Amino acid sequence: MGKITNEELLNNINTQFGDKITVIGEPYGLLTLQTSKETIIDLLSFLKSSPVLQFIYLTDITAVHYPEQELTIGVVYHVHSLVNNIRVRIKVFIDGNNCHIPTATTLWNGANWMERETYDLFGVIFDGHPDLRRILNVDDMTAFPMRKEFPLEDPNRVDKKDYFFGR
Repeated sequence: MGKITNEELLNNINTQFGDKITVIGEPYGLLTLQTSKETIIDLLSFLKSSPVLQFIYLTDITAVHYPEQELTIGVVYHVHSLVNNIRVRIKVFIDGNNCHIPTATTLWNGANWMERETYDLFGVIFDGHPDLRRILNVDDMTAFPMRKEFPLEDPNRVDKKDYFFGR
């Protein structure tokens, strides 16, 4: 068990940010918060520099595509306080047509590659990133493969017809 509980962590965050933070839930004990792209760097900076919280380890930055929502891209940050043995997930939802969010490389150098991967797979543009370019796909690729914008199967394939399977 950690030295700080989710309730104490949430109280520390609420005293600093108040209504700029929304609690989404605690799946499997992992506190999940939501904020705006205007607040994300201030929140991450507070979590990292707070002498009580000490969230010094950025575990991951990724994204999720929700085509049915108004704000279709969810950028997800996982940070870990090794001293207090507690983790937190922070989500920021942004418009899929204007995928801009501030970079976290100003706080963690390791965010560089995570943001490049998120850009390459989801098209999220991290403003202020020192070297935002594709990392996994070819440079002239125009699509973002992890977005749910294309059909999963070719509708013209004949080997996937129901009558082949007795249906």
